[in-house]
Amino acid sequence: MEILKTGAAEIVPEDELKEKIKNSLLSNKPLTVKLGLDPTAPDIHLGHTVPLQKMRQFQDLGHQAVIIIGDFTGRIGDPTGKSETRKALTEEEVLRNAETYKEQIFKILDPAKTRIEFNATWLSKLSFEEVIKLASNCTVARMLERDDFAKRYQEERPMSIHEFFYPLMQGYDSVALQSDVELGGTDQKFNLLMGRTLQKDYGQLPQVALTTPILEGLDGVHKMSKSLGNYIGVYESPREMFGKTMSLPDELMIRYFELVTKVPVDEIRRLEKGLADGSVHPRDLKMRLGWEIVRIYHGDSEADQAKDEFIKMFQKKEAPDEMPEYSLAELGASKDGTIELVTLMVNAALAPSRGEARRLVEQGGVKLNDEKLSDSQAAIRLSDGDILKVGKRKFIRIRS
Repeated sequence: MEILKTGAAEIVPEDELKEKIKNSLLSNKPLTVKLGLDPTAPDIHLGHTVPLQKMRQFQDLGHQAVIIIGDFTGRIGDPTGKSETRKALTEEEVLRNAETYKEQIFKILDPAKTRIEFNATWLSKLSFEEVIKLASNCTVARMLERDDFAKRYQEERPMSIHEFFYPLMQGYDSVALQSDVELGGTDQKFNLLMGRTLQKDYGQLPQVALTTPILEGLDGVHKMSKSLGNYIGVYESPREMFGKTMSLPDELMIRYFELVTKVPVDEIRRLEKGLADGSVHPRDLKMRLGWEIVRIYHGDSEADQAKDEFIKMFQKKEAPDEMPEYSLAELGASKDGTIELVTLMVNAALAPSRGEARRLVEQGGVKLNDEKLSDSQAAIRLSDGDILKVGKRKFIRIRS
């Protein structure tokens, strides 16, 4: 219980989880622990991995992990937290994204102890009569308890009837699996509790809902999000992962250890105590955090290399040994190596747009051979072996 409670936002109800674990130990029968994923995007970031890390803890304690790929529910779209009707995905989009999800989740979960189920297996077979019976288990008033539905209703925003079926379908997944525990972020609490309601109505013992926190991004304020640029993607390079971790506010280090690493709880408590009494330096602890995150997705040797490169780049102020190389021709430079600085940055993928490139230059984030470039309108002359640095972690080497 101590392990499972660490990093959990809420367990509803906690005493039932304790009883389920007790019965599991006495009967030597593992609990069925469910996590639903709607593959609405092809890749995930650390914020998405928080419930996966909790599921891995259940696996390590001997329980059965079941990942539900929402190939049916994904075609409808989860309305949670949405201010308008969510665009449904095609079956092809759902299945394509599901394959990449499966690759990514096994960076955390043990494949040998994980069942993958697609909820179209049972949801697509429900007759219309069975769907009506399912809908009869929940009132409109109960649905409007959800903040997102209530807000849209009050603001007279469009809200389709089919969206009411999403929590019902997610709840029916729990019925189909006879799940003992369901995991999800705090924003999924309504859907998780719907599973308890439906299981009771179908004569089953209700599952326990265990919610996990929404992970703050690298800015330390907002939810981790690609749109806000405050994320660490699980497909990013070891160097990028480690460097981004080192930019994390100190006060979030222990929270990240708890939510996105595999470090044992008792060791995290020792690190937390050391940080508080001054026996552990915050910089060293953050390096350990970066190493732990990188090792999950790239392995120990890549984590070692990312750490060494960070020390070399930021403590010893040296450029990394390996970096992307571009020829003058690839960059679009003239024969004598002259090129507009903003054009160079865009062509070398160091900035997504000319406007962003100009902003980076004007903020002092661009250096050529360790010399700061401050004129965003300038043209520069490049030579073989020149190194251009943008921000703290992006380098390219010029070849003639």
